[in-house]
Formats: sequence, C-alpha cells, structure tokens
Amino acid sequence: MKSLPADTYVEGVRAGDRAVLARAITLVESEHPRHAALAQEVLTRLLPHTGRSRRVGISGVPGVGKSTFIDALGMHLVGSGHQVAVLAIDPSSSVSGGSILGDKTRMSRLARAPAAYIRPSPSSGTLGGVARKTRETLLLCEAAGFDVVLVETVGVGQSETVVADLVDFYLVLMLAGAGDELQGIKRGILEVADMVAINKADGDNKLHAAQARAQYRAALHLMRPGAEPVVTTCSAMEGTGIDTLWDSVESAVAQREASGELALRRTRQQVGWMWAMVHDGLRAALRAHPEVSALIPSLEEDVREGRATPTSAALRVLGAFLPQTQA
Repeated sequence: MKSLPADTYVEGVRAGDRAVLARAITLVESEHPRHAALAQEVLTRLLPHTGRSRRVGISGVPGVGKSTFIDALGMHLVGSGHQVAVLAIDPSSSVSGGSILGDKTRMSRLARAPAAYIRPSPSSGTLGGVARKTRETLLLCEAAGFDVVLVETVGVGQSETVVADLVDFYLVLMLAGAGDELQGIKRGILEVADMVAINKADGDNKLHAAQARAQYRAALHLMRPGAEPVVTTCSAMEGTGIDTLWDSVESAVAQREASGELALRRTRQQVGWMWAMVHDGLRAALRAHPEVSALIPSLEEDVREGRATPTSAALRVLGAFLPQTQA
C-alpha cells in the first residue's frame, strides 16, 4: 500500500471523503512497521475531532439475525438524520487466516445508504472477536463525522465481554423458541449487557418472544438486582420495535452523559486500550526474539510429552527473553 501524506489523510477524513477514510483505516490496520508512525501521527491530529458519537456494541447467538437487525437499525438511524458507521468484525479462519467479509451483502439496504459506511474487518483471532485495530478505526469514523458507530462482534461467549470495553452501550440479541433460552447466553455476557433484545418477534413467534422476555427479566433480576439491563423484543424482518429499542439506547447513554459516568467510562477505556496495546507489543516482541523463537519448538514438545511442566517451560521462555528473571 502506497501511503498518502499525513495532511491528505487528516483533511480527507475531516471532509468525510470515503475513499480517504478507507485508506486511513487500511493504514492503521497495517502491520508494516513503516506505517505505524504515520498512522499514529494521523490519529493524534484527528483525536480532537473524536468522541462525539454513540458507540454501540452488538453481539448475538448464531442464527439470531444480527446483520438483518443492524441493517434495520441502521436504516432507522439514517432515516432519523444520523450518520452511521458499522464496524463489522468477521471471523477469521484459525487455519488460513481468511475471513468472510460479506457484511455488505448481508446489509444490502444500509450498504446503499449515502449516510452509512460499512467497514468489514477480520478478527484475526483477537480475543472477544474485536479486531486489534477496531479502536483506531472507530476514532477515524468519528473524525469523519459519523455520530453513531455500531460494532458488530463475532458470536456470543465469555470472550465477547471484551467489546464492553470499547463501546458506550452493549446490546445482546437473543432468539426465542429455541429450547431453553437462558442456555444460549453466557453469564459473562449477562453481567455486562446493557440490553437484551429478543429478535424475530413476529408471526407465530410473538408469543414465544414475550415468554422469553419474561424469563430473561426474571433471571436478570436475580443476577443483577437493581442494575438489570433493559429486556425488549423486536423484529428486524418487519422493522417493529426498532424505534423503541433505539430510544432506550439513547436514553441510557444520555443519562450516563449527564451524570458524568460516560466520561469516566471512556477515560477507563482509554487507559485499558493503552495496556492492551502494551500487551500486544510484548507478545509480538516475545515471539520475534531470536533466542525465544529457537527455544519454543523444543519446549512445546517437552510440555506435550510430559517432560516439562508448563510453568517450568514458561520460566525458560521468560528467562530467554529477560535474562534477569533467571536470578
């Protein structure tokens, strides 16, 4: 990728130029060392123009209709005058590293909307299904004038709680009528969710959705007394319940903003992001260290064969990386 001058990135993003925005995102996603300094210069200069959007994370169980829901929600938002960016995190293959990146076809109406921007991004195995550079991409979208940023994450599981450290509001989509609904969601998700929405509440499934809503409310009342998330129903296919759902999101975020909780939350997130990058950098440096990379194959074999304990092997790796730890 041939880089543009920093001024071109900054001016193009601020002007809402989609082509320049796409290239800026590609720049911050790049793993090439020579792009890192330029990416950070662009981000630093754009930082004063960020922080003015509603950041909403959306997760859901398999088959819940996440893309259809985001398509419906996004169309409601652009119809209300919002500029909407969707950061759709695709699952990367653990074998090939490949990614589906088919979100624009699954969100066909939103993909054609002039006030919307969809950016598929491979998760690359990152914990929580959130691509490593999603944070920077979010900031670029805010600087480009998008006032709502939706972060779609991969699946639902304990690691999905990582997305809660990225957004202002965390929405989990669930299905009704698929057996014991409460088995479809992890406790960790329930502990951080701001809203549980039962999708596909249409046709013959309306009654099941209402029953599931009552079940979730009862369970969450026991799990989080006094701090229960909103539980609602909707139909992305029919477009029903979407406006009420968004009103609840707006109300909750506005209350946090007025109380100062939102500013505090984002401050904590910033520090957390810093340490996440430190951990990523240390992990990469560890793997790239010549003595460590030479040692790892034999140590892994020793652990697999029971000739060494994981702890002793880990200490040898750390000792090779930081010799002073051997003392």
